[in-house]
Amino acid sequence: MSKAHQNIRRKLLAWYDKTKRDLPWRDTKDPYSIWVSEIMLQQTQVKTVLPYYLRWIKAFPTVEKLAGAPERKVLKLWEGLGYYSRARNLKKAAEIITNDMNGKVPDTVIGLLDLPGVGRYTAGAIASIAFGLKAAVLDGNVKRVLSRVFCLNENGATSASENRLWQKAEDLLPARRPGDFNQALMELGATVCSPKSPACKLCPLRSSCEAFCEGSVEQFPPAKKKVPTKKIEVSAAIILKNSKVYIQQRAKGGLMGGLWEFPGGKKEKGESNEDCLKREIKEELGTNITILDKAMTIKHTYTQFRVTLHVFNCRLNGQRLKPMGCEQWKWVSPAKLDTYPFPAANVKIVKYLTDEISETFD
Repeated sequence: MSKAHQNIRRKLLAWYDKTKRDLPWRDTKDPYSIWVSEIMLQQTQVKTVLPYYLRWIKAFPTVEKLAGAPERKVLKLWEGLGYYSRARNLKKAAEIITNDMNGKVPDTVIGLLDLPGVGRYTAGAIASIAFGLKAAVLDGNVKRVLSRVFCLNENGATSASENRLWQKAEDLLPARRPGDFNQALMELGATVCSPKSPACKLCPLRSSCEAFCEGSVEQFPPAKKKVPTKKIEVSAAIILKNSKVYIQQRAKGGLMGGLWEFPGGKKEKGESNEDCLKREIKEELGTNITILDKAMTIKHTYTQFRVTLHVFNCRLNGQRLKPMGCEQWKWVSPAKLDTYPFPAANVKIVKYLTDEISETFD
């Protein structure tokens, strides 16, 4: 065990004990609560996660409650967090734990890795924080801290780079208080050792940080190759009949599967927004529509693409629908739309309907 590693551990744990943020999942050793928080925190900031976590734990305080909950309620509580497969996997894993494991969350890394949606990072976090096991973690914050402290020219962009960072995380991890140490590393990356303009003057590892001592902090970790954000134009229809609006559920195996949406689709080259919508409705519902007017334009950015959604008020020309490619479909009162989980962009259509025209249906 190197003295340098011992020094880093001592300084980091002392700093964490003094300055750590007061977060609800740090007030418990319940593995289920810690697991939920770690899944929510994947690629999502703490300030965004906080209200979701509190609502989730209130609705599903135990793994058994989650296992028995309707999927629609689970996805509704997740609405807006993105990466919805995380919520579906949480529920699947809860069902396995409840039905096959007597309601006990596995207390080993290997056991945790067998659960849907639990990878090496999440298994290490749960094992170390909830059970005190010597299991390392490696997320974006930890990668950045390790790269700078040890001047590692690694960013995890390749499997070889990822493995080298994992090895360093494992070498540094102490047997004593491994969960607190893992949280301290993540906390340092989240609050001090930020991607740009890190607050080095506040860092407890400043004197141990090789990049700081060399004046090269901004050079670590090396930048990853940027993937251009794809722009997508989409048209969607608000179709009303007998004071109700048509919605459909996305196929559960696809992107944002299980969520509900207003019908429509992507614009093809050379199409107008209106022609796109007429074609999509014909393909999806087997009928024609009359476009009455434009309701709104919504712009929303996802991780890898930016969507411009053109929303139109429409009327069916034929009364018989033959929906294809969706899980199920319904005519719903606008007042009840907020009980269904929608993708983020569609949530704005729900708000438009409930705020702007719901009085029409009274």
